[in-house]
Amino acid sequence: MVWKHDKVSGADGKARCGWVSEDPLYQKYHDREWGRPLKDDRALFELLTLEGCQAGLSWITVLRKREHYRKVYDGFDPKKIARYSPAKLEKLLEDPGIIRHRGKIEASVGNARAYLAIIERDGPRGFSKFLWSFVGGKPKKNRPKTLKDVPARTPESDAMSKALQKAGFKFVGSTICYAFMQASGMVDDHVAGCHSVRE
Repeated sequence: MVWKHDKVSGADGKARCGWVSEDPLYQKYHDREWGRPLKDDRALFELLTLEGCQAGLSWITVLRKREHYRKVYDGFDPKKIARYSPAKLEKLLEDPGIIRHRGKIEASVGNARAYLAIIERDGPRGFSKFLWSFVGGKPKKNRPKTLKDVPARTPESDAMSKALQKAGFKFVGSTICYAFMQASGMVDDHVAGCHSVRE
């Protein structure tokens, strides 16, 4: 996540965290998704995959492509992604509707297999329980005063990154993991003054 200013207000007059631009899509994402607890296994897998795709880019770039990702990635069904053939990967590499990075696309297949291994071992909601364990199973509300107070990584994201890599995941560095933790509501980093804090 690229942090710029402390707050930005949209046409609706609502104050938001400063990484949110005037883009209505970004504002809707901030208001309805970012920082809200997400505990569905498949939804968490989708989010982690997209966070990995975002590496080196801005989140709005991925957000604008999310619906197309859902279409060509079979609704982020891990069972289907885990069986992608070399021909399917080549087709994805030619698709301008997603981020055409071979390493990220190949990682999504390996990550789907790693995800399925966790589910097979721990059962339904096993992935959610595994990920949420790094914050003790409940949201950690940081309530930073300004964007400068928000870290790029934490000991918790370091631990998650190491555990995911050990489990076979790729594109899950600590910075990616922290952005994922913020997005999935494991940590609540809405800055003071943001309307989402009051809600």
